[in-house]
Amino acid sequence: MNDKRNAEYQLTNNESYMHSLMLIAHKATSRASAIVRSQPPGQLTIKGDRDLTTEVDISVEQLVRNYLAEVTPNMGFLGEEQTDHNHINEFTWIFDPIDGTINFIHGQPLCAVSLSLTHNHNTIIAIIDLPFIGARYSALRSRGSYANGEQLHASTTKTLSEALVSIDQFTFGEHTESTNRTRLHLIEHLGKRVQRLRIHGTSALDLAWTAHGRLDACIILGNKPWDTNAGVLISFEAGAQVLDSDGSEHSVHSTATIAIAPNLQSDLMAAIQAAFSDASDMKL
Repeated sequence: MNDKRNAEYQLTNNESYMHSLMLIAHKATSRASAIVRSQPPGQLTIKGDRDLTTEVDISVEQLVRNYLAEVTPNMGFLGEEQTDHNHINEFTWIFDPIDGTINFIHGQPLCAVSLSLTHNHNTIIAIIDLPFIGARYSALRSRGSYANGEQLHASTTKTLSEALVSIDQFTFGEHTESTNRTRLHLIEHLGKRVQRLRIHGTSALDLAWTAHGRLDACIILGNKPWDTNAGVLISFEAGAQVLDSDGSEHSVHSTATIAIAPNLQSDLMAAIQAAFSDASDMKL
């Protein structure tokens, strides 16, 4: 075992330390979710083409940033709304105050608070809270994942014709035409094969529900850490396969985030590769 792996092993097997960090993560998430549940969106800020943030997003991120800086002062922090890469350390908290902001603005309950802790870019703690549904998903590396205290297991569905699969939402603005073209081809390819397709508008929820077996797979054509970090660990610890679009093991360098029930991996990845190929041919 090399030095890095040995250090990682010793860290994740320090039960009292991991437990204390998980308690901190739960407390931060509870504070965030309480505000999301209790306050209207408030003033909206335009970040890009049809891309908005709310007053609540900003205030929740600042609250959690301040709290974590107080209780874990030597750890970094990366948030969606105020990204500052100078605050990435050996240990770094990664936070999305509201994943599914557009749903939140429209009064829909499908949104999530997502918090994870990484050690040298490996996620060791993850929490996804669904404030309006009353579900909290959590995982400690190598210790399984849970929803409200119940251990999670990915779906055992064996055929695509029985599978419920989600695709992430279309994106807007510059340089998104190619990715959206791929989404259209995915809908075409998978619509002929799976039981149903869904677009929920929140990556964190999609990954949590794949861990829970409420989805048989989710396909996210991106890998922004605040969107996916927590959900990747939760899905993986529940037994899902978590891959990049080329079928390789998911990592911080992946360009896509695909979580799949193990029995569906071969057939679903074949359909995804066909959709990517069609989108590429059309571009040419």
